[in-house]
Amino acid sequence: MQPTTPSRRIWDISPPVDARSPVFPGDTAYSQVWSATLSPDCPVNVSAITLSPHTGAHADAPLHYDAAGAAVGALDLLPFLGTCRVIHAIDKGPLIAWPHIAHAVHDLPQRVLVRTYARMPQDRWDAQLAAFAPDTVQRLADQGVLLIGIDTASIDPASSKTLPSHQVIRARGLRVLENLVLDDVPEGDYELIALPLKLMTADASPVRAVLRALE
Repeated sequence: MQPTTPSRRIWDISPPVDARSPVFPGDTAYSQVWSATLSPDCPVNVSAITLSPHTGAHADAPLHYDAAGAAVGALDLLPFLGTCRVIHAIDKGPLIAWPHIAHAVHDLPQRVLVRTYARMPQDRWDAQLAAFAPDTVQRLADQGVLLIGIDTASIDPASSKTLPSHQVIRARGLRVLENLVLDDVPEGDYELIALPLKLMTADASPVRAVLRALE
């Protein structure tokens, strides 16, 4: 008999998605209608949902911030799957600067997720969300990082019209995850699994983002 291999712990870092999910002001809120329901004449429930692809945990595509950028369905999946580091920079906003994460940037893996909230607000829009300073993104790219993630709705301030950190990831070819829930995740290294849907014309995609303990 083969010995049983202990299962690795999984952290679900995706917020729930439903009609209460906050969205950027003016964006499309989640809604759901039933096109079929169980009855003597119908064997199934079938619904139709409408939502912004930036609802809940999601991956931005270059098309979101670059008119000539790739849609999310065309992206290489490698950045969204593999070893990552969770770094705490709680209540350090409005911009996460390099000194806020410098304690944990030695020997970085190719994916970095930054926790800014003590408790991430999952049912309300936060206009004062913390974002990345553009220099922080540049320095992470210089260290070989392929993907950055954050527990807020944007890597730029909600009021920004120029999106400087988005422009850095455009120029450096990074990928980004937003709206993660890192409340219960200790600092350290994990396996990230956060694959976007193969939406061939979309500017973003929801993801079911999880972290798994490393072997």
